[in-house]
Amino acid sequence: MGTSNRKLVFLVLCGFILAAGILSAQDWPQWRGTNRDGKATGFAAPAIWPKELKQQWKVTIGPGDSTPALVGDKLFAFAREGAEEIILCLNAADGKEIWRDKYPAPAVTGAAGRHPGPRSSPTIADGKVITLGVGGTVSCLDAASGKVLWRKDDASGSVPKFFTSMSPLVTDGLAIAHIGGEGKGIVIAYGLASGDIKWKWSGEGPGYASPVLMTADGVKQVVIETEKSVIGLAVADGKLLWQAPFAPSGMGTNSATPIVDGQTVIVSGQGRGTKAFKIVKEGDAFTAKEVWNGKTGTVFNTPVLKDGKLFGISEGGFLYAASAADGKDLWTTSDKLDRFGAVIDAGSCMLALSTNSNLIAYEPSDKEYKELARIKVSDKQIYAHPVVAGKRIFIRDTDSVALMTLE
Repeated sequence: MGTSNRKLVFLVLCGFILAAGILSAQDWPQWRGTNRDGKATGFAAPAIWPKELKQQWKVTIGPGDSTPALVGDKLFAFAREGAEEIILCLNAADGKEIWRDKYPAPAVTGAAGRHPGPRSSPTIADGKVITLGVGGTVSCLDAASGKVLWRKDDASGSVPKFFTSMSPLVTDGLAIAHIGGEGKGIVIAYGLASGDIKWKWSGEGPGYASPVLMTADGVKQVVIETEKSVIGLAVADGKLLWQAPFAPSGMGTNSATPIVDGQTVIVSGQGRGTKAFKIVKEGDAFTAKEVWNGKTGTVFNTPVLKDGKLFGISEGGFLYAASAADGKDLWTTSDKLDRFGAVIDAGSCMLALSTNSNLIAYEPSDKEYKELARIKVSDKQIYAHPVVAGKRIFIRDTDSVALMTLE
């Protein structure tokens, strides 16, 4: 091969590598993004925000509050159709269905009945799709074909009061889920490849928050909010390493995903403000030491940690910012949204989306709230997070999913 040909091949290969890197950087493979921290990469905020986004496509998929997952050119959604839950793979470019799987699922009853579809978001890892249905069914499918690799129903019909909500966590070849009902829960680690139970921890029932990973003093841990506590389990064997009380009162729930900042775990809840625990090892044991307790708490929103600040939607339904060093409020808005909603760190700006279907862009300032744009993205309510990828924003409302773009 001549020198010029070798250079051409080299440049082509570099192009493929760069393209693959860009795609992977824009993936949103699980709840709250790649690292479960609400951070979107590759988003370029416009110098002048438009009054509306351009809708490229929209497909009705059925009821659900589950946030879709984006990997490469495929969008994975989770919904309900009659008496069944359906897992869908769509072409992200045009919304056309690539494959679907369905299975019988119990009806959502009681106070939760207004939301009949799944709340839990799909997790995509190692070429597999993992979901947790409203009744505690854990499924693992091949992401390319939709073939069911394994499906487990170890919850035995026991569910939380408002049914399952946590999104499965995949790490070290394990698919981890917290199942069961009030007062009786099980955290199970399934082998991702086989579905075999590798370990389990029995204790308090599940909350409605999703687990996250942290490493403290060299020990990899999964951090979980149960119905009454925040706990750390060893990823290797499920051993309980530490536990801190975080019990809600009245109608409160543990619904906000824990935030990890080094060896500090930050949790937030209705009527309890926001607390930070430092996870330290003393001898052979770990301890959770409370380091601060901020007055502002959230309900159905997880704050985002950015540059030492927490940005979220308060339990009163207002956008706010607080210091991650001491929990003290920096500012709060007077414009009430809703207690449900999502906040995303999009780099140069923050994006918020609440149930009223307004996408709000604002500056990540510690001084004051400065709104950049407010754009209506659906005529229906939205409980799922937006999936932000470059100039694309995927919106999941109560019964459909759409691709909107910044032009």
